[in-house]
Amino acid sequence: MIRVLKPGLLTTVQDLGRPGYQQYGVSVGGALDAFAARVANLVVGNDDNAALLEMAQTGPELQFEHDALVAWNGGDFEATVGDRPLPRDRAVRVAAGETVSFGVARRGLRAWLALAGGFDVPRVMGSRSTYRRAGLGGHNHGRALAAGETLRSFTPGPWARTILASLAQRGERATVWSVRPETLGQPAPADTVRALCGPEWDWFSNEAQRLFFASEWEATREADRMGVRLHGPELALHKSHEMISSAVNTGIVQVPPSGQPIVLLPSRQSVGGYPRIAAVAAVDIGRFAQLRPGGKVRFARIPLAVALKLQLQRERDLGRARLGLARLTG
Repeated sequence: MIRVLKPGLLTTVQDLGRPGYQQYGVSVGGALDAFAARVANLVVGNDDNAALLEMAQTGPELQFEHDALVAWNGGDFEATVGDRPLPRDRAVRVAAGETVSFGVARRGLRAWLALAGGFDVPRVMGSRSTYRRAGLGGHNHGRALAAGETLRSFTPGPWARTILASLAQRGERATVWSVRPETLGQPAPADTVRALCGPEWDWFSNEAQRLFFASEWEATREADRMGVRLHGPELALHKSHEMISSAVNTGIVQVPPSGQPIVLLPSRQSVGGYPRIAAVAAVDIGRFAQLRPGGKVRFARIPLAVALKLQLQRERDLGRARLGLARLTG
């Protein structure tokens, strides 16, 4: 059992979301950076879709009543176990009675904490992820963590138990090896995200098309798990169009009448009625989970074939990391 001493600003249970229900208006949701969540779960021997904690800006303080193996990644948070630093991107042993604390993010905005075995919360529509707007899933009917609550975990798998026993036997806190999600595949340069032209690209004026990829965009305070509104030059259509609401996906960049683009994130709506000027490549969507208000970003244009190649390469690197970790315990 794990006691929540402090909940942090917004800490929720997430997994990879609940696909298959968008036709009923149910958001896919899940971790805002699904790849980072998968890597955190990999480090503690979990399946990709195991439930973990997502924290935003200020993290939680958790007291463990049993020995546990944990891993975290994401933004640069002040993190400790007991009175020692909590290593990032590594499998870390937490002894019974110890407290894991996350302070304020110094850089970035969000982080993910995985626990060997995964957090034990009910499945709703096939997912354990928290959907706050609908009040379903996650812990306690779709709500963020609150002080005084308790969390339970499933039994860790054999690999995690072996790593935990090995660390305890050697009196070590964390593994010497690490897996950093931002080093897998071919990351884009800092403050850059790669994007494809969207379905309504041709609706925009030549100048708007040029400005979208040539400009620096600033993240506004109008940002949540649904999306991030950017501020920059106005993106105008070359003529007025009537648009029927159409399906949208994570990473789609919509442009409302204000001319200021909105990048949709996992808790987005299932359909939208604004022109879709672009779509962020899947490998770079996680960048928006760390983008603070006032942060700057540029879009780099790539074709679909390159976006697919980048995705495949990152998955190959993840597969190699998974194979390497499996070999650690024979």
